[in-house]
Amino acid sequence: MSVNRRFFLFGSALAAHAFQSEKPVGTGMIGVGNRGSFLLQGVLRQPNAKVLALCDTKPDRLDKAATAAVRDNPATFADWRRVIESKDVDAVFIATPPYLHSEMAIAAIKAGKNVYCEKPIGVTPAQVRALLDAAKGSGKVFVAGQQLRSQKQLGETVRKIREGVIGDVIMVKAQRHATADLEHDGTSADWYFDVAKSGGYLIEQSVHNLDLCNWAIGAHPSRACGFGAIVMYKNDPPGRTIFDCGSITYDYPGGVKMSFTQNVFHPASMPNGNQYVYVYGTKGAVDLMTGTMYPPGRVSPVVLAPKQQEDQFAHIAAFYDSITKGTPPPVDIKGGATAALTAILGHQAMVQEKVVTWSDLGVEV
Repeated sequence: MSVNRRFFLFGSALAAHAFQSEKPVGTGMIGVGNRGSFLLQGVLRQPNAKVLALCDTKPDRLDKAATAAVRDNPATFADWRRVIESKDVDAVFIATPPYLHSEMAIAAIKAGKNVYCEKPIGVTPAQVRALLDAAKGSGKVFVAGQQLRSQKQLGETVRKIREGVIGDVIMVKAQRHATADLEHDGTSADWYFDVAKSGGYLIEQSVHNLDLCNWAIGAHPSRACGFGAIVMYKNDPPGRTIFDCGSITYDYPGGVKMSFTQNVFHPASMPNGNQYVYVYGTKGAVDLMTGTMYPPGRVSPVVLAPKQQEDQFAHIAAFYDSITKGTPPPVDIKGGATAALTAILGHQAMVQEKVVTWSDLGVEV
């Protein structure tokens, strides 16, 4: 009789564990504008997630998000602190203007939440440092929104570079050019053109591209120099403080060089626009965005990683897998900090018009 009872108790414990494992992760969304609404789509597609709370300061955005998530009947708030205070919320997505990321992520971490924080995780070294300090020893999952790290083709190409397919990496040339400025009367115009709130194009957008460069090189830069300016959209919109173009040179350990340019006035009909990352090695070069290697001389290119079907919500799925299965996150707090600091380093070099070193930032990663 006692043996049967032991088996019964053991079976009950297993059933309870299975129930806990299968219970949806209560999720709160802070910021449901352009980026946040996209993240919400991804969350709603995850079988192990349930949206319990939504927050935005703009009622129209909040209403639209609530309609999209009507299946889960989430509570709606204008104050982001209400989301973090909810005991049923275990995971928080932060997709607000960048200058708010660090403060909100720190509060969420201190409240014991798992955090998915959009890039950049901070727009100043102090913000990044404070978030790193808060995350130490938290025991919770933190994923930075550098979602290109979850693309299979890019990952396979970087792996081949690591294996030495082009020899030693010696230089990278990359750019992020746009055909137009951000909409001056768009829904994000009230904060985007203020460099203190967005960080500007380099920190707010090109942080993705710079992170790819770091990934391919396998290190972060040690110093940077460069120039930036407003040459096309002068005082447009009025009060604008973000550059509309810039050119930066980064120096990496081992003497690896990286040249990066950005602008928002590249005509759509002009070739070589948009984004690319060219990685040069001692045995050839790789177009990182296409997974193609170009050997020295007039030799036919070699496809290292063929184009494949990519899940646009893979980064979000990985976040939930980290929470429920304990798998390593695709980009943790250190990865997010390194990407943000690389962009901040370049921005400071452009603003100060002098060489700025990584140690000048004063942040231990």
